[in-house]
Amino acid sequence: MNPITYLNNQFLIAMPGLADPHFFHTVTYLCQHNQDGALGIVINRPTEMKLSDIFQQMGIKTELPKVLNTRVFAGGPVQQERGFVIHSPCEQQWDSSISTAENITLTSSRDVLEAIAEGRGPNQYLIALGYAGWGSGQLEKEIIENAWLNTPCGEAILYETPINQRWNAAAEQLGIDINRLTTPAGHG
Repeated sequence: MNPITYLNNQFLIAMPGLADPHFFHTVTYLCQHNQDGALGIVINRPTEMKLSDIFQQMGIKTELPKVLNTRVFAGGPVQQERGFVIHSPCEQQWDSSISTAENITLTSSRDVLEAIAEGRGPNQYLIALGYAGWGSGQLEKEIIENAWLNTPCGEAILYETPINQRWNAAAEQLGIDINRLTTPAGHG
């Protein structure tokens, strides 16, 4: 029996034929994947919201222009009112964090946002509302059905690549021009 390979710290790249409007042309950073299911954050679906809007709702004050103008992403269709911060590690510990890789942490507590507002938070971060979730075996089934490609996370894509280039850039890590892929005509 083959051991199960989990896809933690991977990008899920939506295949061109994936028509679900929540995931069409998305790149999802897979934070957790185990026998119980998977949790990921979509990293290329910006909302109209800026971090200043979140801070205003939460009563957090800052004058840092870079922070105020930070885009907030639609992380997925589950719990869209809940915030997540994917970020580089720093010496400070947060109330609710999981290490997803050696250089990447996922935090969902207010204290990381307060630190960002004060200029003492992580150097690199992506803020999202909501997440993508899969039940036990669901993601594996979708991969077999050719809904997704997967590739190891590239931190440059996560934090630095322009948002509208992330889908192509993630596929290019596999040596694939994703725009040249077609949907299979049938199942043999």
